[in-house]
Amino acid sequence: MSRPDLAVALLTREYPPDVYGGAGVHVEYLARELSRLAEITVHCWGEPRPPESEPPVVAYEPWQALGGGAPHLAALRTMSIDLEMAAGVEGASLVHSHTWYTNLGGHLAKLVHGIPHVATVHSLEPLRPWKAEQLGGGYALSCFCERAGLEAADAIIAVSAAMRSDILRVYPAIPPDRVEVIHNGIDTDEFRPDTGTGFLAGLGVDPAAPIVLFVGRITRQKGLSHLLDAAREIAPSVQLVLCAGAPDTEKLGAETVAKVEALRTAGRPVTWIEEMLPRSKLIQLLSHASVFVCPSVYEPLGIVNLEAMACETAVVATQTGGIPEVVEDGVTGLLVPIEPGPGGSGEPADPGRFAHELADRINRLLDEPDQAVRLGKAGRARAIREFSWTAIAERVVDLYRRVLDARLAPT
Repeated sequence: MSRPDLAVALLTREYPPDVYGGAGVHVEYLARELSRLAEITVHCWGEPRPPESEPPVVAYEPWQALGGGAPHLAALRTMSIDLEMAAGVEGASLVHSHTWYTNLGGHLAKLVHGIPHVATVHSLEPLRPWKAEQLGGGYALSCFCERAGLEAADAIIAVSAAMRSDILRVYPAIPPDRVEVIHNGIDTDEFRPDTGTGFLAGLGVDPAAPIVLFVGRITRQKGLSHLLDAAREIAPSVQLVLCAGAPDTEKLGAETVAKVEALRTAGRPVTWIEEMLPRSKLIQLLSHASVFVCPSVYEPLGIVNLEAMACETAVVATQTGGIPEVVEDGVTGLLVPIEPGPGGSGEPADPGRFAHELADRINRLLDEPDQAVRLGKAGRARAIREFSWTAIAERVVDLYRRVLDARLAPT
């Protein structure tokens, strides 16, 4: 039953139909489940959503005066939406922000309306220094927005224990008792094995031949470049399928194109899908992959690993961040060790060695398909058992209530 006095404003950049990453997937499913327990309104970026949306959605566009192509303007446009969101949540009893894009909006709403601010951390800006390539001086602004929002938040949700440790290390001013671990989830009724092959056939991908699959944005964080290097050590007959788009910079996009073309020139089959796929097509790809690969150098949790596991696909993933909390080495997949180099970017100190170790784990599962099947089935069982969105929403609402009760408690 929903609590009538619990009116929550969820602040997010991404919300359907504009979802491009794990944070957007998280908010989409969390909002659905929370709406059964509380009065939820989603505040997001973009064009107006249908008035009959459930839960209700309020959308915001950046200030037109901030038009232009300078990299730092992207961060200033974000801040303009934060101002609008802070004004737009009037009447809420609590505001819940997701990512740096809305952390400042949550903080301002707390100040303006005198309501608690809960923030979910999906990643940390200071641990993504490569974003300076993308945002220029705007990277200093994104770090400011995140710090201001998190340090003053009434409660912080970390999507993994590793993420919690990072929060307390990066922001030592945050009291540890304000940071609680609540994992991401997965809808295992929607993400389940799909035996259909129509979409694969349209791509020219043979479902009967081995498939290595990557799904993610073209950003340093996701480690696609390392997978492309590893692909040189994988059997030439193996089909490499990349669902990868939206490069952070032109330079990174060009680097990716060059590596893909080098593989194709060497006679290796590479299918590159650059647009965001409808979920049904993604599920078919995940279901038929022999191995799903997550070569991220920084990953607080990685919802996409849960999606692959729910589709009974074995996962090869980097042993970093929150990934080991999802992928059990030797049980639901294989983990690849990484030794980060200097600079705090998470990039491996020895990229060649990391690519070799990645190829080694992929080849193990390609050479032993029965093991891959066992890991895949164990992965789905784990996803069902431990990552239900219903249970996650109940924990989030419990946190809301504790935060509100603490506000009402006599001092």
